[in-house]
Amino acid sequence: MIISFDIDNTLIPYSNEFEVEDKKFLSKILGAESIRKGTINLFNELEKRGHTIWIYTTSFRSIFNLKKTFKSYGLNPSRIINERINQKKLKNLNCKASKNPKIFGIDIHIDDSKGVEIEGIRYGFKTIVLDTNDKNWVTNIISKIDAIEMNLG
Repeated sequence: MIISFDIDNTLIPYSNEFEVEDKKFLSKILGAESIRKGTINLFNELEKRGHTIWIYTTSFRSIFNLKKTFKSYGLNPSRIINERINQKKLKNLNCKASKNPKIFGIDIHIDDSKGVEIEGIRYGFKTIVLDTNDKNWVTNIISKIDAIEMNLG
């Protein structure tokens, strides 16, 4: 399955909402943003299970800067969709949602926004809403993905 992640307040904190991974030398040198503690383990586990990881954000950060951040932690999402790409695709399809992972071929989108969950119901895409305060977020995400897979099979 293709699993996408939002970044702002899901994987990259606005301030100090959650713990972050220790910055490695490369992260510091490249000026990479901090990512949520557990992201490295989660991405590695999902890839080990055969899933493809994408980033899908309404941020206007450049693809280059997002790749730089994830690469500096040893992560390499297969695709990054930023707001420029998102807006163009939504406009071409006359879709009024803020995000619509389904139109990009994404199977599950993970986000911190309840609004995206509501859009998922309206537009028919699967979402997992992540609580920024969830200390067991990695385990909970894996359990929810497992449950979705069981319902599909």
